[in-house]
Amino acid sequence: MPVITVSQINRYIAFILKGDRNLGNVMIKGEISNFVLHSASGHMYFTLKDSGSSIKAVMFSQAASRLKFLPEDGMSVIASGNIAVFERDGIYQLYVNDIIPEGAGKAVTALEQLKKKLEAQGIFDPAHKRPLPEFPKRIGAVTSLTGAAVKDIINVLSRRYPIGELYAVNAVVQGEEAPDSVCMGILRAEAAGCDVIIVGRGGGSSEDLGAFNSEKVAYGIYNCKVPVISAVGHERDYTIADLAADMRAPTPSAAAELAAPPVDLLYERIGSLSRRSENAAFRIFDKSVDRFITLNARLSAQAPEERMKAYRSRLENLSYRGKTAILRYMERCDAELAKTAAKLESLSPVSVLARGYSLVYGKNGLINSTDKLDTDDIVRIRFGKGEAEAKIINVVRK
Repeated sequence: MPVITVSQINRYIAFILKGDRNLGNVMIKGEISNFVLHSASGHMYFTLKDSGSSIKAVMFSQAASRLKFLPEDGMSVIASGNIAVFERDGIYQLYVNDIIPEGAGKAVTALEQLKKKLEAQGIFDPAHKRPLPEFPKRIGAVTSLTGAAVKDIINVLSRRYPIGELYAVNAVVQGEEAPDSVCMGILRAEAAGCDVIIVGRGGGSSEDLGAFNSEKVAYGIYNCKVPVISAVGHERDYTIADLAADMRAPTPSAAAELAAPPVDLLYERIGSLSRRSENAAFRIFDKSVDRFITLNARLSAQAPEERMKAYRSRLENLSYRGKTAILRYMERCDAELAKTAAKLESLSPVSVLARGYSLVYGKNGLINSTDKLDTDDIVRIRFGKGEAEAKIINVVRK
């Protein structure tokens, strides 16, 4: 028997397995373990096992991209594909084309995994929920315009909030085109200037509501710049759209009631604002009157007539004070003059003469000593009253 290489024997075994029709399209049930998703290539590698044995498995990215859920360790599945040899390592493995979750079913598993993924990204976080506008001017509705949902919304808004404008966007709400159609409708309503957007449809089976359990619709609602109300017509179960929206309503009619206040509340608000405006106007008027009175008084005080009166009064006061000051000054001067006159009077020679004294004048003036007299000199004598001439008969010198 000829000697062959390892590569040759592995290639031969691979050829044998490839030719076996029983291994060409098999469905194997088992539990997933050692699951690895290669981030660069997108390939999935795992082991499929049961209580007694295991087999290596690989699912290439092209097939993996068609899955609507992400496999996990411990998940019980049915994997379909081909048994073939990996020649490099000399091992046989299952090349998987599809994976079906066992038990709950593929759709339920995919939905639960999508919920976990979106929750981890914060799509459902209550902190991101926005309050609805109290009095929206334009209300958007993204739904089928041929369905009952839009009619219910119109009926509620026309009765409850007739002053609001409804901007309805037709969208496919069922089937493969529905997610893209709903997302485009949200963008159109947002671009149209809607203050709040209702997204939804009437009731249906879980398959009918599939679009509102899609990742695209969740992102479309989360990324919308205005508040979104999810209004999928089912009471019991929450869709992903319900979890992503800012507000959830069980029916489109309930969504319309949430989006718009009753007209009675609006009238009440208008009445309240009217009363507040009236009270504010009266307060402003009262303040204006008080200010007018104050300014008028200040203006009157600055009027030419009033200023002339003030100046006249001031002038009269100054004139009176001037006259009084002059009189007081003259009185002081008179007193000083009288005092000085009295003093001069007391020192006046005439006063001395009035007391019996006299003055003797010679040819050279007042004589106050006998040294200035000679016998036979003629002198003039001045008395208190009158004068006389005398002749010196004798002079006594001391």
